[in-house]
Amino acid sequence: MSQRGGERRKAREFALQLLFQLDLSPDDVQDAVERFWEGKKVAEATQAFTLQLVEGTMAHRAALDELIASHAAHWRISRMPVVDRNILRMALCEFFLDPQTPRIVVIDEAIEIAKKYGNDESGPFINGILDAVRIKLEAGDLDLPASLAIPATAVHERSTA
Repeated sequence: MSQRGGERRKAREFALQLLFQLDLSPDDVQDAVERFWEGKKVAEATQAFTLQLVEGTMAHRAALDELIASHAAHWRISRMPVVDRNILRMALCEFFLDPQTPRIVVIDEAIEIAKKYGNDESGPFINGILDAVRIKLEAGDLDLPASLAIPATAVHERSTA
């Protein structure tokens, strides 16, 4: 894994930890972030990407949950394991808000993080939902809430990358 890839993985893991914390005890995001970084020595770029994921996920949480629910047959968001739902939220946030990263890479990263922090079913569950969303997005068959709409150029750039 490249240095950049390793730092981005670390940032995703930090973001998951923060999202997990915010999910279980809703707090002011900025306060939670400040407390989280206390005593940690982390590269500025890692902190910045972590913050981008956390703030984006929290800002669009309702829309992300709606999207997850529409692709998770027989699962309510509130009944999903906390780790799984936050990995899904974070990965989908990255789908929409970070056009530089190919969606397949986001999915692979989500699965690897799920293997580390989730249970035995987490990886396949997360893969199924994220891949279903990816396929619909790339085919243009997904109606997104306005807050998650991505420019057509970003969709085209990703599908040709």
